[in-house]
Amino acid sequence: MKKGFSLPLWVTGAAKSAVKKLIGLPFEDYELIKISNDNNLIKIKVHSAGLINGESYALGISFVDSGLDLDITQNLEIWTIASLEKTYKQTNDSLDLINIIPGYGVGVDQKTSEICISNFAREVLVENLLDFIPEGYKLNLEIILPNGKFLAERTSNQSFGIVEGLSIIGTSAETFSSASPDQLENAKAQLEKIVSNEFCEPIIFVIGENGLHLAKSFNKEFPIIKVGNWIGPLLVDAASKEIKSVILFGYHGKLIKLAGGIFHTHNHLADARIEILVFLAVQEEVPLNIIKKLSLANTVEDALLILESFRLSLADKLWNKISETVEKRSTEYLKRYIKTDMKVSAIMFDRQRKIRWFGKNSKDYISSFKSF
Repeated sequence: MKKGFSLPLWVTGAAKSAVKKLIGLPFEDYELIKISNDNNLIKIKVHSAGLINGESYALGISFVDSGLDLDITQNLEIWTIASLEKTYKQTNDSLDLINIIPGYGVGVDQKTSEICISNFAREVLVENLLDFIPEGYKLNLEIILPNGKFLAERTSNQSFGIVEGLSIIGTSAETFSSASPDQLENAKAQLEKIVSNEFCEPIIFVIGENGLHLAKSFNKEFPIIKVGNWIGPLLVDAASKEIKSVILFGYHGKLIKLAGGIFHTHNHLADARIEILVFLAVQEEVPLNIIKKLSLANTVEDALLILESFRLSLADKLWNKISETVEKRSTEYLKRYIKTDMKVSAIMFDRQRKIRWFGKNSKDYISSFKSF
């Protein structure tokens, strides 16, 4: 079964080793990581740890071994630098006792410069480090990913307003390859759990960790499932469970594939995004000279900028049309496999994390997203 451990666990392993070294405990080449509400301990290998800068700081190093063939963080080197700072402030909030600092190669929010880290990652760090912080002190923990800035260029981080490096946004201990059947089975299990409890429709389907993080940041009403790249089979599974409404929520550069009838969206299996955009641009009677420029664009984001620089209203018209086409093609896909009246809505956001485009089926729900 193709699964491994998510980035937050490897960061925590390096951090725990550094903190233990800082307070005088001996180095071990592994750390046992606790997860909230789970009695099992996860063994994470640590490469090294040592005191630096006059022994007032400690450095812990680990290398990600996720076990996933297509994981961009596989073998990623992680440095964590720990130091203690005297504090005279009494607090009942454990988060106040750990100051997580984004170092080189770690992604930050373009608008706020705050570290891009998931609640799960924070919780795992607190769960495993808090007991080692001496009374009267707080922990400063700097996370460094030496190769993070380079690797971030191969991701869609910038499309989500994350700059300077990789985000630390794993949402569970285990991680599944988004192209593997394990991801599909995991998403089906989540869907089954939601259906077995009382829930408020619609259900939101997102593709990746960035979309999941964004959806959770503003949506408090509807259940959310990360479907990976298995959008088509999950839509069929939802329809078979008699769910009445699903929202496909994602970055426009990913969801556009559905407008071309591609329902397994991993780049290793199919792309054709520019070709789909050009075809729909022809249908919308975009001027030929602009279509030629679109066909030469390196990315969908570059193509969007070309359209917007020509005429913003035309760009919005085309992308709203693409959203409607996603809804239409999704319905057609479902009808090939199952008899259902499930409504599929499509809502897309741009690289600035702004809700920009949506199809006709989404009009009843768009107000819930506008608060973001």
